[in-house]
Amino acid sequence: MIKYPVAEPEIGEEELEYVSEAVKSGWVSSKGRFIEEFETGFSKYIGTKYGIAVSNGTAAIHLALTALEIGPGDEVIIPTLTFASVANAVIYTGAKPIFADSHPDYWNIDPYSIERKITKKTRAIIAVHSYGHPCDMDEIIHIARDYSLHLIEDCAEAHGAEYKGRKVGSFGVISCFSFYGNKIITTGEGGICLTNNEELANRIRILRDHGMNPNKKYWHDIIGFNYRMTNLQAALGVAQLKKIDSLVAKKRYIATVYRKLLQDLPDIKPAPEMGWAKSVYWLYSILVERNIRDTLIKSMEEKGIETRPFFYPIHKLPPYKCDQVLPVAEELSARGLSLPSGPKLSEDQIKEIVGVLKEILVKK
Repeated sequence: MIKYPVAEPEIGEEELEYVSEAVKSGWVSSKGRFIEEFETGFSKYIGTKYGIAVSNGTAAIHLALTALEIGPGDEVIIPTLTFASVANAVIYTGAKPIFADSHPDYWNIDPYSIERKITKKTRAIIAVHSYGHPCDMDEIIHIARDYSLHLIEDCAEAHGAEYKGRKVGSFGVISCFSFYGNKIITTGEGGICLTNNEELANRIRILRDHGMNPNKKYWHDIIGFNYRMTNLQAALGVAQLKKIDSLVAKKRYIATVYRKLLQDLPDIKPAPEMGWAKSVYWLYSILVERNIRDTLIKSMEEKGIETRPFFYPIHKLPPYKCDQVLPVAEELSARGLSLPSGPKLSEDQIKEIVGVLKEILVKK
């Protein structure tokens, strides 16, 4: 039995009230008042003009790439150390993902590695704000402008994170969020595309709804997708959005407690937070010695504590396997471990988790 899951949502009475309202109204599919309210509320929170709610975070990335007319023959630079959905979405368009290494100090895509990967075929960069920590946006924006590349932000794990006082998701030409059940706020499944470009916003809206002309029912000018969010999901999201600041504060508090309790352990490197960043610590993550990481995961689970290894570098996965050596990402992947990070955790519970971790490390 898992006593402490690695992540869990915080759902209360207001969420139940809004979802119940949506059910009783009969508007349970892709129309209803909560969809527009969620789109408007979330885009305002991040600081963009337009929000287009979609079925999940992967759909958001796919729509962003498609709206930017990225397709066969194009290349898109992405971090290798991220969830496979980022590369998959590039493949859906017929383009080719090009893998960049991670920065050793903050674990996200390394701007130096990005620049080394640019060719005449490069059309876009996807900056993924992994584990709640922002990328170095000034450097990435500079590269994107110098080479006339589209910049897409993947903020699935970074709701409310900030770079130099500005929320991530407000930098790219399009930014993409996920609201999966383990994210800081959730709609169960779900995602959103944000942009300040009205033309792109309209294009994404049409693409998410089968390519149907918004002014001529059942007339399809283009081939689109069924990537719509339901009113039920949006109802949950509207209620969650009201507590996003408190959830971010809880995540940061949990990180503070972990950092304090782990600071004297020589075998552990705690999650970073650069001076220019406000991390939201989606999952509180640490680095341990690679030869004990997998044993730690198993031993913690036996004690009822769920942990997670870092993602495998995508260039090591069978569909994308290649001979590249991306040493920083490979090292982080082998050593990375995410600890229970749900917003309901108390200080005493975190002390219990760290106590078990210390006990296991002593035995090793």
